[in-house]
Amino acid sequence: MTTTSNAKRADWTVALDVSEDGNDPTFLRIARAITDDIKRGRLKAGASLPGTRTLATSLGVHRNTVLAAYRELFAEGWIASEKARGTFVSASIPDVAPRRFSPRAEVAKEIATRAGFDLPDPISRARGAALATNASQAERLDELLERARTKKGRGLMNLGGGVPDVRLVPAAELARAMRRVLRLRGVEVLSYGDPEGPLVLREALASMVAATRGLAARAEHVLVTRGSQMGIDLVARTLVKPGDVIAIEALGYRPAWEALRASGAKLVPVPIDAQGLDVDALERLCETERVRGIYVTPHHQFPTTVTLAPARRLRLLELARARRLFVLEDDYDHEFHYEGRPVLPLASADLHGVVVYVGTLSKVLAPGMRIGFVVAPVPLVERLAAFRRIVDRQGDYLLEHAVAELLEEGEIQRHIRRARRIYSERRAFLAALIEKELGDALSFRLPNGGTALWAKVAPQVSPDLWAARASDAGLVLQPARLFAIDGKARPFLRLGFAQHDERETREAVRRLVQTRP
Repeated sequence: MTTTSNAKRADWTVALDVSEDGNDPTFLRIARAITDDIKRGRLKAGASLPGTRTLATSLGVHRNTVLAAYRELFAEGWIASEKARGTFVSASIPDVAPRRFSPRAEVAKEIATRAGFDLPDPISRARGAALATNASQAERLDELLERARTKKGRGLMNLGGGVPDVRLVPAAELARAMRRVLRLRGVEVLSYGDPEGPLVLREALASMVAATRGLAARAEHVLVTRGSQMGIDLVARTLVKPGDVIAIEALGYRPAWEALRASGAKLVPVPIDAQGLDVDALERLCETERVRGIYVTPHHQFPTTVTLAPARRLRLLELARARRLFVLEDDYDHEFHYEGRPVLPLASADLHGVVVYVGTLSKVLAPGMRIGFVVAPVPLVERLAAFRRIVDRQGDYLLEHAVAELLEEGEIQRHIRRARRIYSERRAFLAALIEKELGDALSFRLPNGGTALWAKVAPQVSPDLWAARASDAGLVLQPARLFAIDGKARPFLRLGFAQHDERETREAVRRLVQTRP
């Protein structure tokens, strides 16, 4: 198994910051971005670089531009090539320790050594928070599911978003990896291990987020969890005490809210619009309340799919620094972006250790494979691991070692590329069907990424009545009420496109048309 210092990267689409910088030509900006990543330790000696076609596609430039950048890097000795193997960071480049933050930097040079917000004493604080939940709204989707299941002979279909197609999972490769791990590491994976997760997986995840998300992470910055929900819960247990004010998006992910509430948080909604979270409103809230932190989904806002605007991202980070807020960033579907380049996470530009980054492989693979992760400063990772030891001791070491092997072999990377292509086709297919069959009742902006459409319902149509009638036909819909902190109706439906093939999508839309109020 490889380590972070020489991790393979060719199977990842490497994320580079090549934003405009004076009048420099594009090929020089690309070359400079690569050398900067080598200098700050994000790209190590011997690390694989993507092929010129792959990098050109990911950056949206002509292949000749990337060829010119690589020629520049070859001439300066930064990179080397090996016949039939590809292009690599030159082995003669020594490992470079990540540089200290620069006040003018737009990309964080390393994960902060300390948190930019107050940390509790290591696990000594008593937890007396009672569970305070709004169960009626939290259970509404379960009620719709149960209602749909009772309709015999119809075949339950779930048109809700956020559900991957588990039929695409490379099950045979996973089974082989698990057998291989049992044969070679049986004692290790069947015994007790570190609550942070196996080192090989933390190294593989650190390599992944460094290559694709711009986080200069090492294994010690990573905590492996049973899905992103556990990561959010552990952060809540660690950072939130009864009465703390936590800001949230006014429409959002209810299970995360309930995890925060369970630790005693007072949740205060902040409006969202076409540019994402209203940071001006958050700043006004900070002037009247002592806000402890904020939970956000900035890449594809859940559930509206909008991306937080660049200016708001910078203002949010600066506000968090000035107010010592923690920013809990839930990047739940980073891999599924279809138009242009994915936006790098807030954590990639975090100069002051204010962002706690949560990701997951459950959307990439399958919900039943509970693998998520948290990337944060080491002192916080240590505290999270202490709580992890209490609530779950450790994860499924056999599965986690197998997934680490699949990551290092490039199998999961190939699966991501395949799933992304299929989901993009399904997105276009569902959009075309909705426009054809229900264009007068539903309107939407085709999302750049994610696994669902956020469709506005015509004024004369009730989304809640539609969801109720659809459930009688064995079709589960998600009206906006399910995602509203106030539980009030809004004229939107969330329609998932990832989990169904074309035949199934046609049937789902047929039921949607049939049950329209």
